[in-house]
Amino acid sequence: MQGSPKVISALNTLLANELAAMDQYFIHSRMYDDWGLSKLFARIDHEFDDEKGHAAALIERILFLGGVPDMTKRDAIHVGQDVPSMLQNDLNVEYTVQKLLKQTMALCEQEQDYVSRDMLQQLLDDTETDHAHWLEQQLRLIKMLGLPNYLQAQL
Repeated sequence: MQGSPKVISALNTLLANELAAMDQYFIHSRMYDDWGLSKLFARIDHEFDDEKGHAAALIERILFLGGVPDMTKRDAIHVGQDVPSMLQNDLNVEYTVQKLLKQTMALCEQEQDYVSRDMLQQLLDDTETDHAHWLEQQLRLIKMLGLPNYLQAQL
């Protein structure tokens, strides 16, 4: 099937963001593991896997539409140096992806590609109700409990 070149281009832009998010989660999860923060490691490693799934879904859709997935581009990653900056950097990535997902979904509507839009809705649900929400909770817990108490709970 030949899809809209505009949609394929937008999906490749999303792919670059999902790959960057995947890379960032990967390094952050390994940093948490190295520091002995096993609960944070487990959760962020799970997010890494989710981002791989998002990237796979985008690749499959781009291929189905007759496009070529661009695996050479990635948005910049922002590796934190401590837990609060790592969580905030991950949240910033989720906000960026969330904005791009909504823009791409609107484009899919314009191009009458409702299947791509529906697939992106699933990614948006993950981004808003799972990833971003959890990261916001963690940053709120750090403010409420203080960093030492929060970190102790992550061992």
